[in-house]
Amino acid sequence: MSQTKIHPDQMYIEGLAANDSAIIQTIYKKFVPKVVMFVMNNSGDKEHAQDIVQEVMILLFNQSKANTLQLTCPFDAYFFLLCKRKWLNELKKTSNKGVTINEDAVSINESALELIGHTEEFDEKQQLFDTMFQKLGDKCQELLKLSFTIKSMEEVAEKLNVTYGYVRKKKSLCVGQLTQWIQEAKNFKSLKNN
Repeated sequence: MSQTKIHPDQMYIEGLAANDSAIIQTIYKKFVPKVVMFVMNNSGDKEHAQDIVQEVMILLFNQSKANTLQLTCPFDAYFFLLCKRKWLNELKKTSNKGVTINEDAVSINESALELIGHTEEFDEKQQLFDTMFQKLGDKCQELLKLSFTIKSMEEVAEKLNVTYGYVRKKKSLCVGQLTQWIQEAKNFKSLKNN
């Protein structure tokens, strides 16, 4: 991304990362009604809108936790555009005819579109990782989850009641298997180049 100034609305992203209930409530009060109206005016209902908002909030939470989201435009524009695109993609999946996402060039600034692209790419990578992670056996999943949260492999070994050597070897095998499956996935090549 180009060197652009971080928008003051970055506080919403930081609030999501910190799981700050006041910030989350503010997002729901200030920005969600616009999304609900959009979905209801475009072949959806309140439940559809809530599902879309929930998916986007989880995505933004995950991206903010990964420290990969630097807001360079107003949160309102970014959030609405993300929800809008998610809803139109949902419509495209459920209808037989294609849905064209017509962006009103005047109302959307380029930095919002650039951020949306990064967020959608993050979402695809996350989904691919999650899908392949679920294919791993229970022991591998448990070991990797622990090693994601506990930095010391000695502590991981202690928690699992196995030796340090076993944990290192097993983790290496699990990561190797996960990496192989991700690289063999059909959409890996397009994601890798982004």
